[in-house]
Amino acid sequence: MADERKTFKVEGATIIFRNFEGRESQYNREGDRNFGVVLPPDVAEAMLLDGWNVKALKPREGDEPEDLAFYIPVAVSFKIRPPRIVLITDNSRTQLDEASVGTLDWADIRTADLIARGSEWAVGGKTGSKAYLQSLFVTIEEDELERKYRIHEDPPTQV
Repeated sequence: MADERKTFKVEGATIIFRNFEGRESQYNREGDRNFGVVLPPDVAEAMLLDGWNVKALKPREGDEPEDLAFYIPVAVSFKIRPPRIVLITDNSRTQLDEASVGTLDWADIRTADLIARGSEWAVGGKTGSKAYLQSLFVTIEEDELERKYRIHEDPPTQV
């Protein structure tokens, strides 16, 4: 099982099931912020053997058995040890907090690198492990208006 000192890092992560805002849904309680990180099969297998809560994505129609994809759910909690979440654009780096992290739910993510830490839990006689976000650096894709109206030291010249 994962312990307090265990961490994992994923560079160039594919982030799925985004709920940084913590909105209630069929699969989520109000206030629970989380997302999933897709894992290569060999990494998923090693993490499963190490006690991480790795899950398989439901296969799509036409998928072959070797196309099976895996992910790990990652919780985003600001209660005890807030994560460091940095939004990167072409000209800035912005640290996101509990009030602003929900913007990632709708962002066009170009790249994402993260570190998560493991934590054991026990509730009502049940036990398990859970991954918590430690740090996340997200570079977003800016559209042409965002690039046009970015703040410059020198104002853009009229053509």
